Amino acid sequence: MRGALMVAGTTSDAGKSVLVAGLCRWLARQGVSVAPFKAQNMSLNSYVTSDGGEIGRAQAMQARAAGIEPETAMNPVLLKPGTDRTSQVVVRGKPFADAGALDYGDLTPQLLPVVLDSLAELRARFDVVICEGAGSPAEINLRHRDITNLGLARPANLPVVVVGDIDRGGVFAALHGTVALLAPEDQRLISGFVVNKFRGDPALLEPGLRMIGEITGRPVLGTLPYLTGMWLDVEDSLDLEHDRGELRPPLGSDVLQVAVPRLPRLSNVTDIDALAAEPGVVVRFVHHGAELAGADLVLLPGTRATAHDLAWLRARGFDAAVLAHAAAGKPVLGICGGHQMLGRTVVDDVEGKVGEFPGLGLLPTRTRFGAEKVLARPVGEGYGQRVEGYEIHHGVVTLDESAPGAAAAEPFLDGWRLGSVWGTTWHGCLENDGFRRAFLREVAAVAGKPGFEPAPDTSFAALREARLDSLADAVAEHLDTAAVEKLIVDGPTPGLPVLPGRG
Repeated sequence: MRGALMVAGTTSDAGKSVLVAGLCRWLARQGVSVAPFKAQNMSLNSYVTSDGGEIGRAQAMQARAAGIEPETAMNPVLLKPGTDRTSQVVVRGKPFADAGALDYGDLTPQLLPVVLDSLAELRARFDVVICEGAGSPAEINLRHRDITNLGLARPANLPVVVVGDIDRGGVFAALHGTVALLAPEDQRLISGFVVNKFRGDPALLEPGLRMIGEITGRPVLGTLPYLTGMWLDVEDSLDLEHDRGELRPPLGSDVLQVAVPRLPRLSNVTDIDALAAEPGVVVRFVHHGAELAGADLVLLPGTRATAHDLAWLRARGFDAAVLAHAAAGKPVLGICGGHQMLGRTVVDDVEGKVGEFPGLGLLPTRTRFGAEKVLARPVGEGYGQRVEGYEIHHGVVTLDESAPGAAAAEPFLDGWRLGSVWGTTWHGCLENDGFRRAFLREVAAVAGKPGFEPAPDTSFAALREARLDSLADAVAEHLDTAAVEKLIVDGPTPGLPVLPGRG
């Protein structure tokens, strides 16, 4: 089998990422050499490849589903929002420019050749490439600068399958409307539909599936059931507070409560997923300092805008609440941007361009932002356990040896611990099972929860693999896989009707 397929969606969070992952795992099971591809991704959840490039976290997850190493060709353009109107543009893994929403359109003529070359590179090395669209292909106001939906599918002659989320309602209107809004040349590439997140009796849905096929001239290739707890490496802010599955029962008599401030520019929040997978650990997002009451561990996550998000914390009373939490001897962990916030001062003339401002003062550290972004895959040791992580940051944190408490600060991965406060720039450190258990054991002791017992056998990697296998199982059971294979090999279905709409 050789070819390619694009998975587009009626909306963000329709299920494109998980369907691509499921297709990659399903094909890999059959011995097919397959790679994922997303031309342009807007996400604050990213990953560092083995050669030191930055790509969307979802594409790294999809590469795992395919059983291959993530690489920058799989996500040649990554947009990382810094404000509501500007984003850092990362091209083939490296910062390329900062652009506003309108300015970005001027860059797309330069970026489309990079995207097409990256796709061609993958197609030359893999039997099949499963491409993921972004947002909706029916964003007609952006079609002239599109390089990731039909703007990619047309020059690459990709068959396109459109996914609709029935859980939101209006799925038939969304599927029909998506096709009808497209220009005729784009409509001819839309070769089928998939209905996602269905709950209920399939017999009730069947007449609608038949009718949408008759009305549009395009078949529904399957209906995927609603799968609970499928939190796989989210990239969209709509995903963040979705169901992570039921709490796994605690092994001991105590439960650990972890509170995570829901920062506006929160990045690499996937750091919390390994905690949420632990029996007896409850992880929740909080929106005001008052919600820290009852928390055992406060986790300050990464952020794309340290100055902005620290101001947001202060405006919502988190600063006083975190200080009181630490003063009571309760645990606080900062990762990357959260680590920067815990220090005494931050100097940012690069990311936010706000100069020097005070941090929370819980660690005797100072952060200075450098022009060069640090992208690394460090390996070290913590609590006697091997730890692998990844770094994505402009801010470099150093110990301020003249600051109070500096002499008492202890090394913690690449950062420091002072009393009940820990800081590190290493994303992904909590995915290391032995380290995570040892850290949680220490947190429980410090928080006064002696009845908490870390599970001795939780494997985060195995849980992720099981979820990927569940996606592949759903693809095999609920999609017309023969029709999917035909599209991959033969390309867009010839003779598809043009729906009235654009004209």
